[in-house]
Amino acid sequence: MRLITLLAALTLTLVTACSGIETRPAPTETFAAGNYKYYSWRSEPLPNDASSQDPMYIIDPILRSAVNAELGKKGYVLDKEQAQFTVDYIYASGLRMGERSAEAYNITPYPSVNPNRQVNQAVVDNAYALGGVRETSNIALQFNDSTNKKEVWHVIITKIVENVNNVDKKEIRSGVETGVREALSALPPAQ
Repeated sequence: MRLITLLAALTLTLVTACSGIETRPAPTETFAAGNYKYYSWRSEPLPNDASSQDPMYIIDPILRSAVNAELGKKGYVLDKEQAQFTVDYIYASGLRMGERSAEAYNITPYPSVNPNRQVNQAVVDNAYALGGVRETSNIALQFNDSTNKKEVWHVIITKIVENVNNVDKKEIRSGVETGVREALSALPPAQ
């Protein structure tokens, strides 16, 4: 039984590591000290009356649903009247520089031929794959105390966008749900 649990944890770690999603949560001590149970959203959902395919309009309902589901699993209750903290987010695209081949630990800056050896195509492929600029999607979740309006916790979720010109709702949903699950795993359960 212990082996199965270890294998399941290892599989989850590998799947998470391969997801291309990075989360940077802030320390949770301030949030945990608030003994929160009830929350609300600070802003209203974005209206998409024109059926825009802009990622912002696609992400908004998916993000809200994912956050509500994960907070619900931890025992937090969405209740605008009794809210002790509010949830808000900022969505922004960004750019991340790739590894410069001369600085990467396992990549040579140029294809080379050594005596008695062939060109190492893997090294050449890695230099191309890890170099260059990558576009990212970034979501910052911010939790504020309802009484004093001060931030009590935040987390930043970053995902490298594979195909910038293709808006795939299933891929967006999967990425947002995975990112929110990883991000909110740091939060303590509701009191």
